[in-house]
Amino acid sequence: MATGDTTMNVRTAVVLAGGPQDEVAKLQAGVPNKAFLTIAGKTLVERTIEGLRASHTVDRVIVVAPLSMHEFLRKNVAVDEIRTDGVKIRESLRNGLAGLPPDDLVLIAASDMPILTGAAVDDFVERAQRADPDVGYGCLEKSVHLVRFPDVPHTWAPLRDGTFCGGGLFVIKPRALPALEHVIEQLGAVRKNPLRLASLLGWKTLVRFALRRLTIAQAEARASQILGHSVRAIVSPYAQTAVNVDRITDVALAERLVQNV
Repeated sequence: MATGDTTMNVRTAVVLAGGPQDEVAKLQAGVPNKAFLTIAGKTLVERTIEGLRASHTVDRVIVVAPLSMHEFLRKNVAVDEIRTDGVKIRESLRNGLAGLPPDDLVLIAASDMPILTGAAVDDFVERAQRADPDVGYGCLEKSVHLVRFPDVPHTWAPLRDGTFCGGGLFVIKPRALPALEHVIEQLGAVRKNPLRLASLLGWKTLVRFALRRLTIAQAEARASQILGHSVRAIVSPYAQTAVNVDRITDVALAERLVQNV
């Protein structure tokens, strides 16, 4: 559990509210992307920011969003700064991190977490501070999720330590961003070529994963080797951190969940 000790703060959170108009966003007129989809009277990005503002560990919130939505954000959301998004997520991330101290641990939040709570944010931040990685990837173990939200679907990765899905929070030190962007580009270039993907990730890692023998520690070590910076998994005990709105069917689930919180 987080202690609420403000000396351990991740001072800045960057909310990524950019991106294209996907099928979820098309459900409502005038919505540029799913961050601005209204769920029970509030947009997803508003609900996400409310969770961040309810925490004791985040002092500053930067939102990266389409220029067309800046006025809406200024009028409706308690943020410290609004920046313009890029065409690709890595460009939005670069814009969000621009000018921040290179060695500070920055919290990055997806903008589609309808039931994010301050307690979940505090706990995640404390775990990230303890690990002190250059990049920390938020994830959730399946049994934790099923206890709280068995109807919410996820894509699961079976590891030796358990079965996990990705969450909507991660942390990064800005100095690690160029290396992360390079790896993202490499993965994008080889994703449809199994041999090249294997050469990038390593055959040993892929075989261990296929046999469900890959551990979190082994995955962290390989990711750190590829990136050239320390990478850690931040495993949250709060299922809310992995409740996102990725599919059209998730909208009705989110509507129900926010009414029951």
